[in-house]
Amino acid sequence: MHAATVHRMKFAVIRFPGSNCDQDCVAGINGLDGLRAEYVWHKETSLDDFDAIVLPGGFAYGDYLRCGAIARFSPVMKAVISDARAGKLVLGTCNGFQILCEAGLLPGALVRNRSLRFVCDMVIARVEVDDSPFTHGCPKGTLLRLPVAHGEGCFFADAETLSELNANEQVILRYTDRKGRIVPEANPNGSIENIAGICNRERNVFGLMPHPDRASDARLGSADGAKIFKSMIQTIHARSVQWKSGYQPDSAGRLPACRVSQAG
Repeated sequence: MHAATVHRMKFAVIRFPGSNCDQDCVAGINGLDGLRAEYVWHKETSLDDFDAIVLPGGFAYGDYLRCGAIARFSPVMKAVISDARAGKLVLGTCNGFQILCEAGLLPGALVRNRSLRFVCDMVIARVEVDDSPFTHGCPKGTLLRLPVAHGEGCFFADAETLSELNANEQVILRYTDRKGRIVPEANPNGSIENIAGICNRERNVFGLMPHPDRASDARLGSADGAKIFKSMIQTIHARSVQWKSGYQPDSAGRLPACRVSQAG
């Protein structure tokens, strides 16, 4: 195929006032073959030109009221919500995870760390679901070494919501020790059931407190975060093949998050 006809996937990295991990996301994504990330200011109203959306970490609007509570009403969020409901992949890291919960795209809430202190450390996150659009390149039980940096990263959900998350295999990552054991000492913030990241029922929206963008190059101490971005690439490619094969969306116009084989 001629180089001029090769499609480079475009990821939108949303910039809110107070975002401070947007540059990390753009650098991490642009370091991967076949990907190009672009900044999108929070006042934009369309994301049609992008294949996926990333909500980065930081302190959007200074974390006033609650983390993500104001950012949830930024103009761009209408497009994020609309595209998410249409099946586009949406990734929220740290503050981005908080915004997704505030926007109702993910269940539960992120509250103050149990220690009442800001945590900045490297953690181990175990892959619980290996056929999601964000982790299908990682066998179940894979241990990812990822950094965290947050003060309100304690995931909480009521008993009914937690039961649904587990029953529907929406818990994508859990904090563990180096041996993959779920123990209190491995939990950096007190999250219920050591939950580090969850997805929606359709599996196209994923929020996690660790930063894959800050672990996308071995020179940073870990390249495990790149596995999440690479999984997204493979998912989007598989979907494009489905479209070319004549796949039709459902009656609501949604393209479900596909399950890609690990060999794909």
